[in-house]
Amino acid sequence: MSTPLAIVVVVLAGYVLGSIPIADLVARRQGVVDLREVGDRNPGYWNAMTQLGRDAALPVFLGDVAKGAAAAGVGLALAADDQWWLGYLGGGAAMVGHSFPAFARFRGGRSVLAFVGAASVLAPAAAVCGWAVLGAIWLWSRRFDWAARGGVTTFPIWQLLIEGPYRTAATGALMTFVGARFGMAAIRSRTSDPATPDAGSPH
Repeated sequence: MSTPLAIVVVVLAGYVLGSIPIADLVARRQGVVDLREVGDRNPGYWNAMTQLGRDAALPVFLGDVAKGAAAAGVGLALAADDQWWLGYLGGGAAMVGHSFPAFARFRGGRSVLAFVGAASVLAPAAAVCGWAVLGAIWLWSRRFDWAARGGVTTFPIWQLLIEGPYRTAATGALMTFVGARFGMAAIRSRTSDPATPDAGSPH
């Protein structure tokens, strides 16, 4: 497959996978009409867990991680030896799809779990270290939000040590997108409703 065609296939596949509104589907099955109207108004795992409970929201967690992982896997499957960046392109496309889903009026989440799934496929050794940090903090604090932040924020450090700067820079680009989504959510919550819960939860 030529490089331009591979790029088109990876971007389209990643975006379509990311656009699958798993949180919406699970919430509706549980009787919540729209996660955008309850809680912190984010259609993602954290809001689903708050509204539905941890067990009911587990498919959201697994599904959103799987979207990023599958999209990154498509990119790696189509990549030649020197085209590792196709995996990042696929993961990034899934994150864009999750944030701006074609199947949910382009109103999506913040792509944290899609990033986690992509990162776990793209840099598995660093991901194992990140998951270990998450587990250690969770066991110590019993706070999943702290644990998630610790795992995600230390991931690029592990990747830099294991894989060097180039792929870590690509990871930085994906994480910048997540940061931008959190910033957008914070601005929107403050301008639309000052009483809306803080947008800083890991979703």
